[in-house]
Amino acid sequence: MAKKHYDWSNGPAQLEQHSVAKHKLLEGYLAEYFPTLVSSYQQEELKLTIVDGFAGGGVYYHNDTNEQHLGSPFICLHAAELAEAKLNVGRHKPLKFNIDYFFVEKSKNAAQHLEMSLKDHGYQSRFGKNVHLISGDFNDYADNIIAHVKQKSPKNGRSIFILDQYGYTEVPMPLLAKIFQALPRAEVILTFGVDSFSTYASDKSQLSPLEKIGLPNIFQGKSLQEIKSNEADWRAYIQSQLYPHIVKSAGSRFHTPFFIRSTKGHGDFWLLHLSMHHKARDVMTEVHWANSNTFIHYGGEGLDMFKIGYITRADERFTKQNSLGYTFDDDARKRTVDKLHEDLPRLIHADEDGHSFETIFATTCNETPATARIYKDVLGSLAKTGELDLVLPNGKTTKSLGQIKSDTRIRPARQKKFIF
Repeated sequence: MAKKHYDWSNGPAQLEQHSVAKHKLLEGYLAEYFPTLVSSYQQEELKLTIVDGFAGGGVYYHNDTNEQHLGSPFICLHAAELAEAKLNVGRHKPLKFNIDYFFVEKSKNAAQHLEMSLKDHGYQSRFGKNVHLISGDFNDYADNIIAHVKQKSPKNGRSIFILDQYGYTEVPMPLLAKIFQALPRAEVILTFGVDSFSTYASDKSQLSPLEKIGLPNIFQGKSLQEIKSNEADWRAYIQSQLYPHIVKSAGSRFHTPFFIRSTKGHGDFWLLHLSMHHKARDVMTEVHWANSNTFIHYGGEGLDMFKIGYITRADERFTKQNSLGYTFDDDARKRTVDKLHEDLPRLIHADEDGHSFETIFATTCNETPATARIYKDVLGSLAKTGELDLVLPNGKTTKSLGQIKSDTRIRPARQKKFIF
């Protein structure tokens, strides 16, 4: 997960703080992700392909501490080794991790340094077996990698693509669409440099930078400077305008659109997680909450986090309580819980028969920073106050939040309690 300007020509590159944040999120996500792939103690194999399309040189020195820092290829390898050891504790039949790694790097110096670093850490014996080093442009090798994943996992194409591009032009939307069309259970962790929109082509005879990567020129020739000058909450504006087109063009069903916070307290780029299953989306959202000092969201806290009305009105909670945005801290959680106490009843009362928890969460999670755990906390609270019924598969109702499972039906309360 390296930026183009990192230089490995004279040894490890100097690492910037925002990359430390990305590495921390990747490490946290993989730690939570691997257990979700194990359905039972009888499972004997876990199949997966991890693709790092902008792998970098493997080893860095931190700018502030000058300590050595291992990059994303090592994070992927170490996370799998740790998860395999943990998941095998107490098992009678060993669980084998069958993971292929593709580390792709365009910079010749970085690719050479990565190979040397992996050798130094004892991975040379795995080269050409399950560790594949590619010196070249990810776009040139993507088709072959996709074909490998399909051959390895014909049914679901389970894979994670880590695409930490510099800026926003190196991963065109048609390529993302190709990944999701070919691989039903693929996931993409994509860096998208919002602040890289320094200018947009105003000449209608030319393609804008966005159109060149397969996105419509929704800003109509406006420069980023113009947007900043005319939109008070310009990051929220860009997020609300651009994000829907990215996910539509990519073809993913579930997504998280949160910003990395810079040392100045503002997000310079998104770390987008794109997937085809709500469970993967929920795992990633949990990791954002676990790293509250690192990520930020410019938008609403309920089920309408991209609603234009929220962004354009002077929302006192946003502009006064937390002028830097939604930072996944305790205050943000309280705001989300309060807002869901308003939003979820309106949603559920629209259908007197109700819906399963899985349906409610899967159909709304893209529009909120809330996790499934927060949903359950709110629904449990609403059940206790008599607003909603929680109906178990056997038809019995419960007030216990701990009994809310995927197939628990959430419906409007059949009987209201009246106090005289």
